[in-house]
This record gives sequence, C-alpha cells and structure tokens, in this order.
Amino acid sequence: MKKGLPVLFCLICLGVSVFAAGTRQEGAAAAGAPLEFSMYYVDNATLPFREDWLTVRKLRDMFNVKINWEIIPIADYATKVSVALNTGNAPDVILYQDIIGENASLAINGAIVPISDYASWTPNFTARVAEFGIQADVDMLNLENGKRYNLPSLYDKPFYDGGLILREDILAKYNRAAPKTYDDLYALAKAYKADNPASYPVTILAGPRVHYRMTQPAWGISVHTNGAGGSRVLSWDYGKKQFFAGAISEQYREYMRFWHRMYAEGLLDPEMVDPIPGDVWTRKMATGASIATYAYYDQIGGVAAASTIPGFKLNMYPPLAGPAGAHHQQKNKTSKGIIFPAKTAKNPNFERIVRAVDAIFFSTEGALLWNYGVEGETFTRQGNTIKFADSIVNSPDGIYKTMQLRYGCGSDTLQYVWVNAEQMIKYDENYAAINARVAAMDDAIQLIPPTPKFDDLTAEKATSLMSPLFDTFTVWDDSFLTGKKSLDADWAAYVAEMRQKGIDEYLSLYNGHL
Repeated sequence: MKKGLPVLFCLICLGVSVFAAGTRQEGAAAAGAPLEFSMYYVDNATLPFREDWLTVRKLRDMFNVKINWEIIPIADYATKVSVALNTGNAPDVILYQDIIGENASLAINGAIVPISDYASWTPNFTARVAEFGIQADVDMLNLENGKRYNLPSLYDKPFYDGGLILREDILAKYNRAAPKTYDDLYALAKAYKADNPASYPVTILAGPRVHYRMTQPAWGISVHTNGAGGSRVLSWDYGKKQFFAGAISEQYREYMRFWHRMYAEGLLDPEMVDPIPGDVWTRKMATGASIATYAYYDQIGGVAAASTIPGFKLNMYPPLAGPAGAHHQQKNKTSKGIIFPAKTAKNPNFERIVRAVDAIFFSTEGALLWNYGVEGETFTRQGNTIKFADSIVNSPDGIYKTMQLRYGCGSDTLQYVWVNAEQMIKYDENYAAINARVAAMDDAIQLIPPTPKFDDLTAEKATSLMSPLFDTFTVWDDSFLTGKKSLDADWAAYVAEMRQKGIDEYLSLYNGHL
C-alpha cells in the first residue's frame, strides 16, 4: 500500500452517497432488554474473529441485541453447518451460506426457513436490491418451489479484489514486462528458479481452493471446493449455456498438465497440497522464497511490511490469459449470505430476530458500520467527504486490511452490502487503476452459473452423488498435480472411475433442471 494516500476522499466525485436518505432501523428492538440470539461465524486464519472488534461491540448499542457468537474454523464450517441443520441443533442464525448442494436439499426438505416468505420483515434487504437494480440476480437464487432461502450479499457490480500478486522489483531485475499469459508466468518463474535454486517461485494462499478458483477459468473450467456453481466437479459452458463434466474434461487435463509441470520443475510450492498458514505464506513472499502468488490486494501491505529486502515491491496484475482467454474467478452481484434454520421459526422472537438481522447487515447504519466503522473513531465526515483516522491511513497494512484486522470492517462474513466505489476509496490509486483495466477487458470476470431448480428428491440425489464424486476427484487431483498419477497413462482409469461414481448422471441432473 502507498503511504502517501490522500487523507480526504470525496464520495460525491465517485457518484456515491453512503449516507442515503431513507435509513431504516426496523431491526433495532425497542428500549428495554436486548434481543438475544445465537449465530455461527466462519473463522479465517488470515482474519481471525475478535469479540473486541469495534463493529462487534457497537452492535448492542446500535441495534439493542446480544449475539452469542459461535466461532468455527473455516476448515470445519461446512461440516458443522451440515450437522447442525440435519440434527436440528442449529443456532438462530448462520452466516456465509449459499443454497446449493446439500443446503438446497435441506432447504427443500424444510431444514431452512424460506426467507422470501417473510419479505415484509426484511425491508432493508428489499430496498438494497431495488437500489442496485438486481432483482433478477436475486431471483436466480430461488429454488424449484420459487422460494429463496438466504439473504445473500449484494454488490452493485463485481470488483477485482484478488488475483496474481507478483514481485514488481523482480520484473524490473529481469527486464521483463508485466505477464500477460500463463506462459509468461512460467518463463519468469523459470528464470528466478535458475538464480535461486532453493526457491519455489509460485506459492499459494491458504489451500488449493484459492489458487484453483482464480486460475481455472482461464482454461474454461471451475471445479473443486470453491468451483463456480457449487457442484465441485462440473463446469459451465458459457457459449452453450449448459454444464459439462469439468473434472474429466480435456480443459481440466490441460490445466493440470500446466500446473504439474510447474510442480515437477520446482516452480510451484509443494506445500500447496495442504493449507498454508497465513504467517508461513507471508514469510515465503517476504523473504524471496517465493515471488508470485494468487491472493488479495489488501494483503500486499502486510507482506511488504514483513520484508527486509531492499527495493521489495509487490503489485497485483489483471487476469492472465490461458487457453480459454483471460478470465478470473467468477462472480455475481450476489454471493453467500445469511440463513435461518427451521428451528428459529419456532422461536417466539422469530420476527424480531429476522428484523434485527435485516437491520444489522442491510440498513444504512449497518452497512456503514461494516464498511467504514464508527464515526468519530475510524472516520470523520464533512458533508459527503470521508476522512479516515490518521492511524488507519498511515498503517503499513493499508486502509482496507487495517480496517479488517483492527475493527472487523470489510469481512466477507460480516459485510453484506458492497458498493464498488465505496471500496475503492479504502485502497490506493493503483488498485482503482487495476480495477479499471480489468473492467475494460473482455469478460474477465464471468458470471457464476445458474443454480439448478431441484425438487427435494432431485436435490437429495444430487447430494448423494456429489460426495463420492468429489472424494474421488480430490484424490486424483492431488495425484495428477504431484505426479503420483500420470495425466496420460492413468487418465482413462480416472475417467472410468468418475463415470462409475455417477458423474454422467450428476451432469444430467444439473442440465435437466436449469
């Protein structure tokens, strides 16, 4: 992050009004004892939850609520949520959920509240959808019965928050232009490895899921844990507008051929097959053990601050081109959101809980809290001009990451209203320029595939197929990457096993319910 970032940011010139009229606080309970309810929160090692975050502390005063948080590590979250919904032993509210796969089956079978039935209790959400003009996007989340089961995150437009993070000073040292293709990245990594034999030029953040979701679209696929669409082994054909068996496609084979080559030549961090702790990842990048990674722009400042290398400089680059073009992680104007387990509907305070959640996350005050924090503490304003506190502006982590770590602002788990221009002012001019370049590219960020409209029996069938398919896929995926299995000699056996596990039937279910 640049430390010379201007202190004053004019929202008017961005055409944004954070402090719009019509503020609603229906969710705040009347004076008296606070409304108490429980909530699941997915915890990430790169942004660990803190109960002393300013945002969390202010909730009680702002909305007269007492939230009993249950903090669950991200690696365990899906399992914990699944068990809770299946057994009925769930909290009142669960954050960061989409309604695909098992959740779709559970929803159809009554384990999750069809929140669209209670639209009158979520006026702030409804107002935001209208403000962004994304009703059609929200309607795409409806299941076969025409009902929607979550309050999704809302975006006025997708933005490029993460991608290839690369040592700009290394490019200068080797007199190379910014990479445009994956072949360019390979050539740079090869040159660096020759001079630094002990290095692994390309490392990853967290686990393969981050690396895969940002790089696979350039090959025309999106599979694995965070694959677009949630099927984990299918991908979307944007031309034919239908799913195909991405996990056994030639596109996938060529994708793995590229990254196996990187792995085999010592250009890709061998630890990528397991989750890499955030501090280890930072150390790799800061010390020159690696020079490139797929991560998020707000993490640049922390890595730079940890480095003692003279002239050390990181930057983020637009999507690289692969065989299918220069495409990055798919995004929609909606994302994971908030669900209410069926048990909550039996709570005598059900309506109050729904209204409180609506206000906390979607009202003007709530959205402002999760975005900028608290006036007088994290920022001040003069009319429509925002001034962040000097300690935030001058932080080596940069405004965005500092707001996340110190105050709990800008977290995917807690912020559900995202206005692109409002996010840009928390970054430097360089980030805004990168976003402008990406926006000018041809379909760099494609839309997430549509959600199939499964009935309850079909949803159960799809879920029963996905688990063994994904288990099989992950074993082979690791083997192809590391060379334990050959993409040539063993490919037919892999495809045969995936077919035996039902990938063709799974594909038919998805395409038959669009």
